[in-house]
Amino acid sequence: MTAVVVSTILAGFGLGASLIVAIGAQNAFVLRQGLKGEHVGAIVVVCALSDMLLIALGTGALEQVSRLAAWLFPVLRYGGAAFLAVYGALSLRRAFTRQTLDGDAGGPAQALWPCLATCLALTWLNPHVYLDTVLLIGSVALGHRPDQWWFAGGAMAASWCWFPLLGYGAGRLRPLFASVRAWRVLDVLIALVMWAVAVSLLVRG
Repeated sequence: MTAVVVSTILAGFGLGASLIVAIGAQNAFVLRQGLKGEHVGAIVVVCALSDMLLIALGTGALEQVSRLAAWLFPVLRYGGAAFLAVYGALSLRRAFTRQTLDGDAGGPAQALWPCLATCLALTWLNPHVYLDTVLLIGSVALGHRPDQWWFAGGAMAASWCWFPLLGYGAGRLRPLFASVRAWRVLDVLIALVMWAVAVSLLVRG
């Protein structure tokens, strides 16, 4: 494995991690289930597999389209860089408006299938998921051709690292998730990673 491939995998992992750790409906649900200790394994697998499928769809579909339209590649590259810059700015703004997030560890236990149905709905019916995994990661992956699938693999690995950490580590991390300062630091780091990936995408061109 060459140094270029390793750096490409790490770049994909960094982008995937930066996108996935931003707390949204899906992560809040995983956190809640982790705090309650209900069906954590099944939820983690569903979330990670869903990310894998979406990232593969974005990388593969955008690659095929770019072969048919050569002009699309620079558009995707510059568009992806611009979106990353904006996303980073939004993360930085969120760092100063972040509200505490605390899962509800109480309440009655929920059966497995309704729980999985909720998880799938929060994942596949969320337009931001497609924006992040299919469009954003897919377009940035094309900026790393011919190693785009190494980049996609790094992004997929980030999902497999994050969801088990969030689900199984929720109990230990509960005090951290109740800290506004901790979330502000995390959002600032997310912004810096986003901007770094945007710059690297432009430089590679």
